[in-house]
Amino acid sequence: MLTLIGLLTICSLVVLLLIGRMSPVLPLIVVPLLGALAAGFGPEAISGFFTDGIGRVTAIATMFVFAITFFGVLQDTGLFRPLIGGMVRLTRGNVIAVTVATAVIGMLAHLDGAGATTFLLTVPALLPLYKQLRMSPYLMLLLLALGAGIFNMLPWAGPLGRASAVTGIEVTELWRPLIIIQGIGVVLLVALAALLGWREQRRIAAGTTGDEGVLVETSTDLHEPSAEERELERPRLLWANSALFLAVLVSLFSGVLPAGYIFMIGLCLALLINYPGGKAQMQRISAHAPAALSMGMIILAAGSMLGIFTGTGMLTSIAQDLAQVLPAPLVGQMHIVLGLFGLPMELMLSTDAYYFGLLPVTLEVVGAQGGVEPASVVYALTIGNIIGTFISPFSPALWLALGLAGLDLGRHIRYSLWWMWGFSLVLFGAAWAFGLF
Repeated sequence: MLTLIGLLTICSLVVLLLIGRMSPVLPLIVVPLLGALAAGFGPEAISGFFTDGIGRVTAIATMFVFAITFFGVLQDTGLFRPLIGGMVRLTRGNVIAVTVATAVIGMLAHLDGAGATTFLLTVPALLPLYKQLRMSPYLMLLLLALGAGIFNMLPWAGPLGRASAVTGIEVTELWRPLIIIQGIGVVLLVALAALLGWREQRRIAAGTTGDEGVLVETSTDLHEPSAEERELERPRLLWANSALFLAVLVSLFSGVLPAGYIFMIGLCLALLINYPGGKAQMQRISAHAPAALSMGMIILAAGSMLGIFTGTGMLTSIAQDLAQVLPAPLVGQMHIVLGLFGLPMELMLSTDAYYFGLLPVTLEVVGAQGGVEPASVVYALTIGNIIGTFISPFSPALWLALGLAGLDLGRHIRYSLWWMWGFSLVLFGAAWAFGLF
């Protein structure tokens, strides 16, 4: 009975997350609560489950709130804009240089881990250039999506935070083994961008267009920031902000302090350096509070969900029954199979459904029943899936990018799916070779 209730609870949760008719916070809180009540647990037991679950994710939620605000403030100062703008200007006229620069720009723009910011910074700047050179805007979106996918492995980007909330492993501990995979991804993406640029150059020379080559009408001038954005920029403090950015990254690499505390200190310094005065500082905090609090609330709600799933024994019961049904050799390899098909699954599962619905069950089956370390399960599912973040119809940032470029989701999927899946499988193989699984 507990297995049945658990399956119904998880399926209901995933369906509600997929439908997207309500904030993820609501189903993450309400659905597990109803499942616990249906399983016969009372308020006192549920209170204990809640306390345990929240305790597991408090540090992660703290990190997200301050990390998102910190990177938002650095974006306000214009720290990354000169670099992106300079690369755009340097590549004018050379198709291969444009594709390579697009890949690099996509990664740099995603340093804050926010997909919406990435596309707001890059699409308006790059699209006129692609039009001038008669290049496919779908190629631009493919390269930006791949670059953002690689840097989506950063601990403050979202997926690793969700995985940390599920496993209880400190998010920077999960991230450190992935640094080499990110490095491999960077090199591979630059090489792929050069290859696709060469292919695009040949297509242009041949005078062919095709569905994917349809270009949109837009200005040929590079995107200029608004007057309000100009007021917030601090070009004279570029070196100070660069030093602060590097110091925060080095601190995260070294683990000298907890990640959340590093971002707290970094945010304080960023505000003191760039926006002295209480009113200006509160305005910057308020500007980024919606994104920061939204992510923090999702993580806290996920903590309450996982506390109930774990405390009631639903996950354990499901895993035990599933292990009895599956062939014995498959129990210990389930995470590998799911990882291989992780990217196509991005078309069917939202990020929340993937990490809060599929990952906990897989951890129980492969970990508790198959003896595989939780971190290995996380790496298999994450590396197999994360490159496809911005091909998913459940990604709001992707819809923003499509709107900015005037492109069609179906054409984007047709153009990008096989390249992105192949790229994810190469990274998956690299992670396997380095013993991450």
